[in-house]
Amino acid sequence: MKKEAVVTDKIAKPVGPFSPAVRVGEVVYLSGQVAQDAATGRLVEGDVARQTEQVLRNVRAVLEAAGKSLSDVVAVRVYLTDMTNFAAMNEVYARHFEPPYPARTTIGVKALPLGATVEIDLIAQ
Repeated sequence: MKKEAVVTDKIAKPVGPFSPAVRVGEVVYLSGQVAQDAATGRLVEGDVARQTEQVLRNVRAVLEAAGKSLSDVVAVRVYLTDMTNFAAMNEVYARHFEPPYPARTTIGVKALPLGATVEIDLIAQ
């Protein structure tokens, strides 16, 4: 199957050699998103809840560019630099997804791009 890049001007431009998302058939693979402001490219200020809100706005923008929505998401990976932030991230996350919830993995990591506290990547179909 043919691989097609999904791009949008509603998020910050990628800082490396990758696409915001790639479509293969009806499946869309989103690259990890951090809480970058689309206008400035800078990380939004605030705690993990504020960053998670921005990440999910960015995710939604990429999904829309691919003709998808959060209801099409089948798998999510969440990366946190501090697992004590799990509950705060999860509270925001739960407001954006509805049952049946996507499969999800949450991983504790040492660091994320731009000093972010949370990064999310996902697969939608």
